Amino acid sequence: EKAVTEQVEADVTKFGEMGIRSMGVAKMDLKDGKNEWKMMGLLTFLDPPRPDTKQTIIDANKFGVNVKMITGDHLLIAKQTASVLSMGDKIFGSENLPMLDPETKQKPANLGKTYGNLCLAADGFAQVFPEHKFLIVETLRELGYSVGMTGDGVNDAPALKRADVGIAVAGSTDAARAAAAIILTEEGLSTIIHGIIIAREIFSRISNFITYRISATLQLLLFFFIAIFAFHPSSYQPEDSEDEWPEYFHMPVLMLMLITLLNDGTLITIAYDYAEASPTPTKWNIPALFITSTVLGMVSCFSSLLVLYILLDSHDPNGLFAKIGMSGVDYGQITAAIYLKVSVSDFLTLFSARTGPKFFWQVRPAPVLLIGGTVALTVSSLLSIVWPVSEPDGIMTEGLSSNMGVFVFVWLYCLVFWIVQDFAKVASYKYMYHSNFNGINDTGVIGDIVPPKDSLV
Repeated sequence: EKAVTEQVEADVTKFGEMGIRSMGVAKMDLKDGKNEWKMMGLLTFLDPPRPDTKQTIIDANKFGVNVKMITGDHLLIAKQTASVLSMGDKIFGSENLPMLDPETKQKPANLGKTYGNLCLAADGFAQVFPEHKFLIVETLRELGYSVGMTGDGVNDAPALKRADVGIAVAGSTDAARAAAAIILTEEGLSTIIHGIIIAREIFSRISNFITYRISATLQLLLFFFIAIFAFHPSSYQPEDSEDEWPEYFHMPVLMLMLITLLNDGTLITIAYDYAEASPTPTKWNIPALFITSTVLGMVSCFSSLLVLYILLDSHDPNGLFAKIGMSGVDYGQITAAIYLKVSVSDFLTLFSARTGPKFFWQVRPAPVLLIGGTVALTVSSLLSIVWPVSEPDGIMTEGLSSNMGVFVFVWLYCLVFWIVQDFAKVASYKYMYHSNFNGINDTGVIGDIVPPKDSLV
């Protein structure tokens, strides 16, 4: 009967607007040979989101992950659910979504170009079939986005398989589990946010590790390479010196081994350092990372070359040492002072490399890293003081115990250039962000996009 049909449709709509699902109950009247169905009523049931789902979506958005709802439920229920979860009001039906070719089962050509804006602008889709879910994921992937998909049923399996990260929730079917890359063992989706945070913290630590390794290596290699060819200690030798200064500057192998050994020890502590999860999706930007490392390494290298010149020139009556009232430095102590300078610069660079675009004092180091750096600095300082008078590899070497003024000078010099180094690092980041060097500002986050007019169903 038309009146009953209209009443049922009105009731279903009313319940749907409240997020309540309806199931019709009817029976067949077999009396008098009639095969007619008679409407008996509606069964209603509520399937609300989990209590933690709304906060999970808020947290995902905070970390630059755009969340979309794709459901086979009625459009009205989908809109009500999206309203409860604060997901937005752009919930569309499946009328304008692509379909697989009925004969070849192939996806439509130019999927991203044709349906990209619709899929990006929508907050969700309702009344969809499994192939819709698959094609929505494929559309977003064709646009270059990394797509994660959650699901629990057989109908979710194709989309779970196609997504970059398919996640089968707790209680999923075997088909969903087989198609997914990740299987959740506990109820709820909050574990996904925890995984995002942990992954980005790990990414930050790896990036800091590489930055420090490159910068420290550049300083060591370039400094010793340039110093050998650019400086001839014999030309700086004072006339009253009893020892013969070498023709070329070089350091004992033992000192180089100590530098690299302590360097590697401090590197290990980066794995336990505090790390801040990026607010947007992260990706490798090798050119930008190399520029940052190069800036850190070049400042350290330049400062090492400069202090080597100052120390070699310390006997000059018009030199810097004479102007600040310090006496000339013997060659053996120059060797120890350069060992101290290179070591201290290397270990201080660690505290600058770990903070990315921020200044070193803006991110508190973990106790393990702080202890590791302190131990390395202390050991290097003590060795430069107590090193015995000797000639390892034929190179005059003497500790600074008899000339603590040089020890203090080198330490203060390193601290000044550490600050200069950190400001240079921050400036390089600001330049790269300002010029969007190699797409450093491209986060992959979906912006506000207006859907096509014909998709507003």
